[in-house]
Amino acid sequence: MTDTPRRRGRRPGAPDTRDAILAAARESFARDGFDKASVRAIAETAGVDAALVHHYFGTKRKLFIAAVEMPVDPEQVLSGLMAVEVEDLGRQLILTIVGLWDGDAGPAAVALVKANLSAPDPAMLRSFLTEIVLAAIGERLTSGDHVALRTSLTASQLLGVLVSRHILKLDPIATMPLADLADMVGPTLQRYLTGQLS
Repeated sequence: MTDTPRRRGRRPGAPDTRDAILAAARESFARDGFDKASVRAIAETAGVDAALVHHYFGTKRKLFIAAVEMPVDPEQVLSGLMAVEVEDLGRQLILTIVGLWDGDAGPAAVALVKANLSAPDPAMLRSFLTEIVLAAIGERLTSGDHVALRTSLTASQLLGVLVSRHILKLDPIATMPLADLADMVGPTLQRYLTGQLS
């Protein structure tokens, strides 16, 4: 009986291929960030062809979303934010982001943030915030001054509200109607985005 020669080359579309791609993507995105990570390099690490990565995930953005295990597609969230006037972004951020956490995706979002904040280096969450969400919001700021500072301040305030409402469950923030919360916090976010910073 002769031994059947082992097949060489890239891994075919086996059941574990998707998991191998995701593992390689998490490593690459955590190390290099969203912008610098390449589908080709991720494919090489996973031992597959780049075309197979596109077959499973479509685009690099969709691969990133799957790797981060986001409970929703950020494109849907961002489309709502892009539809409002810049002067209404502060209030809409609360309605959209906190509203998402208040809904069915909330438990998964809380778990994601807890896992990333407890990690030695929350690079994936930082990359998601800075290179996808905040970058899209920053592009809408027509003033053009201190965009990185403005979006970082906005993120800090927004994360504080989310942690207070859904992780610490700090009343009355935890039980306040969403519209009331947007009315109270929205103007602060708006000042960070378009107002005087000092």
